[in-house]
Amino acid sequence: MSFDLRSDYKPQGDQAQAIEKLTRSITLGNRHQTLLGVTGSGKTFTAANIIHNLNRPTLIMSHNKTLAAQLYSEFKQFFPNNAVEYFVSYFDYYQPEAYIPRSDTYIEKDSSINEEIERLRLSTTSSLLTRRDVIVVSSVSCIYGLASPEDFLQMVLTLKKGDRITREEVLKRIVEMLYERNEIEFARGKFRVRGDVVEIFPAQNDEEAVRIEFFGDEVDRMALFDPLTGKSRGELTHLTLFPAKQFVTPKEKMQSAMRNIRTEMIERVAWFEENGKYIEAQRLKMRTEYDLEMMQEMGYCNGIENYSRHLTGRDPGVRPYTLMDFLPEDTLLMVDESHATLPQVGGMYAGDRARKMTLVEYGFRLPSALDNRPLNFGEFMQTTGQGLYISATPAPLELHNSVVGNTGFVDLATLQSQPLPLIRPNAVNEELDASTPGSQLIVEQIIRPTGLLDPRIMIRPLKGQIDETIELCRTRVESGERVLITTLTKRTAEDLTDYLKDVGLKVRYLHSDIDTIERVEILRSLRAGEFDILVGINLLREGLDLPEVSLVCVLDADKEGFLRSRTSLIQTAGRAARHVNGEVVLFADKITGSIRALLDVTEDRRRRQMEHNREHGITPHSVKRPVQESLRVILEGDDPASARVQETPLDVATLIRELEVEMKEASVKMEYERAALLRDQIMELKGGGAVTLAMSNRPKAKAKAGAKAKKGWKR
Repeated sequence: MSFDLRSDYKPQGDQAQAIEKLTRSITLGNRHQTLLGVTGSGKTFTAANIIHNLNRPTLIMSHNKTLAAQLYSEFKQFFPNNAVEYFVSYFDYYQPEAYIPRSDTYIEKDSSINEEIERLRLSTTSSLLTRRDVIVVSSVSCIYGLASPEDFLQMVLTLKKGDRITREEVLKRIVEMLYERNEIEFARGKFRVRGDVVEIFPAQNDEEAVRIEFFGDEVDRMALFDPLTGKSRGELTHLTLFPAKQFVTPKEKMQSAMRNIRTEMIERVAWFEENGKYIEAQRLKMRTEYDLEMMQEMGYCNGIENYSRHLTGRDPGVRPYTLMDFLPEDTLLMVDESHATLPQVGGMYAGDRARKMTLVEYGFRLPSALDNRPLNFGEFMQTTGQGLYISATPAPLELHNSVVGNTGFVDLATLQSQPLPLIRPNAVNEELDASTPGSQLIVEQIIRPTGLLDPRIMIRPLKGQIDETIELCRTRVESGERVLITTLTKRTAEDLTDYLKDVGLKVRYLHSDIDTIERVEILRSLRAGEFDILVGINLLREGLDLPEVSLVCVLDADKEGFLRSRTSLIQTAGRAARHVNGEVVLFADKITGSIRALLDVTEDRRRRQMEHNREHGITPHSVKRPVQESLRVILEGDDPASARVQETPLDVATLIRELEVEMKEASVKMEYERAALLRDQIMELKGGGAVTLAMSNRPKAKAKAGAKAKKGWKR
């Protein structure tokens, strides 16, 4: 099947030349290419046209779930007749197994699986094995381990109408595929039996189940039906049923794996005893034998992924199977916001290994657990084919790979250890010819179809920056426009928000302590005009689509560092690029290298856009986009005026939510002991018990326990 692009738009501005150059470069076999596209230039539409032209399966990677979901929605609209899939981590919460030697604290693995995301992941692997017109939108979850594609295919059940097979044989097969029998609750991954009729709810489906009718030892009839009403939706002549889980192993492999696990356990226990580590030896023996018993009786055990090397039959040190192994060889890789996504890919391996090394050293896991890991950066690059890196601020990694030729790739280690020359896209485009095989491209997409210019950059002195910001905000609010303000710390963002509220402005703050759902609600409220000013730190950057924002104020802009780097400043300034009155105010006493780079880039882009507008008679206009609906649940009343939203008082429910946020943050920072303590407190609260909190260690809870003092701003 071919990719059928549906859109009311035609390529405009720089889109046409970017599509043509990149399509030609990839067709010629070039390994790496970069699309340097400014905010609002339609990079997603360009990518969709390239997929349509090349007609190849595509993996699109993003560095977080929120942006991946946005891309998934957009590509579903562009390709309604093709398989657009969503593959991200299915954990709503994940606390990895860990051990802290200094306090002798063991933290058991704890997680919460999102069933809908699990269904979408199964749908992804099923689509990749059955068709070619597949677009997978993924987070870095795609570099983590899965079952072997061969094992997954071996477990697939294929039936045809008229096949000679007994009902008992089919039931045995679907049980091996990890489907569960449930006559009462018929849900995904379940089956039920009624005489000679077997009904199965495929794990990758959300609306249709399958009914198989037998006549003796023959498949007499197969049909799709609505699992809610039981109404038939059409008969089937063929059925391909995929396993209910992504981690499946044939019975013969399971038995072989268990023998190998026991052999490794005996060797490791003997090593511990020879070195006088009797506690570790006893611990490892007890834990492993318990896991083996569970695998023997149930076919599964907690933490079974730690035995993945044995279950898949890999040799020590060999990379794990991942989603990459399900992709066809000619799959095209597209990396969105590549300056953030690729470093994230490179950072997963070391952190995972450091945690598991401690578990292995103290007898909690066998050494083979180290092979249950994400891909390292070199393996990721070797398992992917041709790549397109998309960013408004591509990093040196992407730029150098786009000119290095087809001999290989520049990895993160080389980039950090060797001084490499600065890559200038304009110079590269002059030297390289897209019609020459082996040459690489850095294609710029600067011109916006809307005619909008990059926002004007204004530099103001640090002295009086808060008073100046207040006046700027008042002017924009009177015009019905929105404002973003970026600070350097969470505390500063919160205190500035309080100060601005005191002077009569409608303002809120946004930072990493706020959970994902609430973040979305805050952004929706800003666009809807429920408040006018949003104060943040690093979240007000790539991916935020806020057409109503016309002003971005960057406080302390000359404090050179990660939050005020060239990439950060360009990305932050881009938030005002969707409004015709877009402006960025930098409060600084000196022009740093990052500020100079922002000024140079902005001036060049404004000049080119103005020339294009004059040549084509384009009048710039702001982007118009409807505000999404609120995520809050309306409980009563069909009339919006009478409908009320459930409001939860600041009690146990609120406290649990705050504790969960802190627990996740502690887990990310590898503060496992603190995360375990918070987890225990949450469980006790959920169980209806009382729990004593160390208020001195929880400033937010302490602040809410009494009235918060209003303080003036002091620089």
